[in-house]
Amino acid sequence: MARRCASQAVAYYPVLSEQGICYMEDGSVEVKLLLQQTAQKVCIKLMDGPSFDLKKDGHGVWNGRFAPGMGFHYADVMVDGEAVLSPYLPIGFGASRPINYIDVPGEGDDFYQPHDGPHGTVVRHYFESRVTGELESCLVYQPPQYDPSKEYPVLYLQHGLGENETGWVHQGRANFILDRLIGSGEAKPMLVVMCSGMVQIQGEYDYVVFPLLLVEDVIPFIERTYCVMGDKWHRAMAGLSMGSMHTSMATLSYPERFGYAGLFSGFMHHLWKEDQPHLKALDDPERFAADYRVFFRAMGTDDPFFAHFEGDDALIAEKGVGASITRKLYDGGHGWQVWRHCLHDFLPMIFRED
Repeated sequence: MARRCASQAVAYYPVLSEQGICYMEDGSVEVKLLLQQTAQKVCIKLMDGPSFDLKKDGHGVWNGRFAPGMGFHYADVMVDGEAVLSPYLPIGFGASRPINYIDVPGEGDDFYQPHDGPHGTVVRHYFESRVTGELESCLVYQPPQYDPSKEYPVLYLQHGLGENETGWVHQGRANFILDRLIGSGEAKPMLVVMCSGMVQIQGEYDYVVFPLLLVEDVIPFIERTYCVMGDKWHRAMAGLSMGSMHTSMATLSYPERFGYAGLFSGFMHHLWKEDQPHLKALDDPERFAADYRVFFRAMGTDDPFFAHFEGDDALIAEKGVGASITRKLYDGGHGWQVWRHCLHDFLPMIFRED
């Protein structure tokens, strides 16, 4: 049976060179790991599902074949009850730590896979923040055939709680989604800026301050560093989960700066704030319709936060702004498989002159 190996590395002896994970055509995965000699019990524990035991062969390699289910799964390698980060499995940043993951491709998932066409580039920048008083960093996606003398629109794209600026690249495959859509002409060439929303001020996380950091520090830095179109109709923001709260706060608080908003597993309310002054932007339906060319809300039908989504539905109906908002549901829960689809559908909607 054909297989695609996501990670291979040479260990101590040639016979042990197949450490890593292979994705099989039937949706199962095969895992082989060389671990410490004293290990007695090893399993792969999915954050969103069950555990799968591995067995030790005669060469000291723990291996197993199992079916985790299609899509993206955070996964811990459990060695005698302790989580161990394996360098031979894909690594992302989630649950507020580096973490392994398994990403099983399924039918219809080509849209986030690498393709044969031109590819963009993801680069890291550093900038001084007046809001935090610290050196901060961001990732910027530059589209295929990027021309530094050409003006581009900008999408500010945010991750969720416990993740960081690498999430939309490592887990979300945003660069590959963009490559394909730009290559096919379905999306405009654009810059995409990804920042850490887990902002720390004096060593403590602040889950509310990011929109201020974005407006005061990130946008000015990007517009000093890149040749961009600086008006609201060429500036968009989107985010997933916590990032959708940041998107709501930023786009509704600063309508003069943003013409497009994407809320993936989306919240109009901020769940950790009592006061919600940004929601006053919903009080004037005509003004709201004029301020945003696209206001996109989406959630998975099995999302544990679906009651909050329905609560925002009621607020939107009460305020009379529903005609100006695109609402979409996807099969799935609170995870990357849904968020990838959200981004794929949102990108062709923005920066259209018509």
